[in-house]
Amino acid sequence: MDQAKRGKQVSESAQPLGVAVVGAGYWGPNLVRNFQASDRFRLRWLCDLDVDRAQRVLGGYSTVQATADYAAVLADPSVDAVAVATPAGTHLDIALAALRAGKHVLVEKPLAATYADGMRLVTEADERGLTLMCDHTYCYTPAVGRIRELVRSGELGDIHFVDSVRINLGLVQKDIDVLWDLAPHDLSILDFILPDTVEPVAVAAHGADPIGAGQACVAYLTLQLNTGAIAHVHVNWLSPTKVRTTMVGGAKRTLVWDDLNPLQRVAVYDRGVDLATPQEIGADERREMLVSYRSGDMVAPAIGEKEALRSMVDEFADAIGERRAPLTDGRAGLRVLDILEAASRSLAFKGAVVGLRAGR
Repeated sequence: MDQAKRGKQVSESAQPLGVAVVGAGYWGPNLVRNFQASDRFRLRWLCDLDVDRAQRVLGGYSTVQATADYAAVLADPSVDAVAVATPAGTHLDIALAALRAGKHVLVEKPLAATYADGMRLVTEADERGLTLMCDHTYCYTPAVGRIRELVRSGELGDIHFVDSVRINLGLVQKDIDVLWDLAPHDLSILDFILPDTVEPVAVAAHGADPIGAGQACVAYLTLQLNTGAIAHVHVNWLSPTKVRTTMVGGAKRTLVWDDLNPLQRVAVYDRGVDLATPQEIGADERREMLVSYRSGDMVAPAIGEKEALRSMVDEFADAIGERRAPLTDGRAGLRVLDILEAASRSLAFKGAVVGLRAGR
């Protein structure tokens, strides 16, 4: 029997992992649906302080228990993993308890409310040899997966800039500003697609609260990369139109991702600016930089359609089964928290440049 067939047989014979979802609010039902649809997991519990709400989410799934007793969930030996879909301020206590009970943990973004809390989770998981994964959902979309391939393969060339826009009307949050609400998506995508040798080293943030909501409703982040390139993120709760676009400019090609365009989500342009190197500049032209413009073809790669959460659930199962770090592990979550905290400090100091912790 060849290795592929043997691997498939082992996968098919493996018992599903028992999983509990904590939180039946906005995101929890999406996790419930995808765990239920996966043959890699068996949903055992849905835990929420409002048991009636949890039961409504489960509907006719009589084999899944609804409870408000988190201790009972952790005490169940059939539960191998816990998925946390509660407010960020509760992530530390809930995830830490699960890790200490020997459970693998999936946490909705952001990983925790602070970098220090996130580090506690990463350290606990490492010490116990358990999987800690961040639900950076956009990283598991087919489009972002393809963008990662194009960037990391070098097809775009060295990255010169990244520009991301995530704007819409509402919902204005009571407890967090627009940076902490929307920017984690763009920051997690940036972390996911950049080559391992390229990383943000500093951030400057500007924001405004023109409606008196008590926190920034419009914000702009500028990230300096260690290569000298720049990344920019615009997030906004007040835009009358919804925009979800990202542009990745490289030395060879530029990529444009429009998440709201199902007919052409990703386009790659062979258009850009070329600058002659000093060796190519003649003696009479040394004081004039030779700039040339190229205008080549545009290619729209075929992008498949698959629910991101389903791919995320599969990655969680694979990481547990293969005893490896998931693509969006706890450290990826820490890097996002590092930028968010630095951006908040920059915002408080009117756009001052704030350095980031080193290392991917």
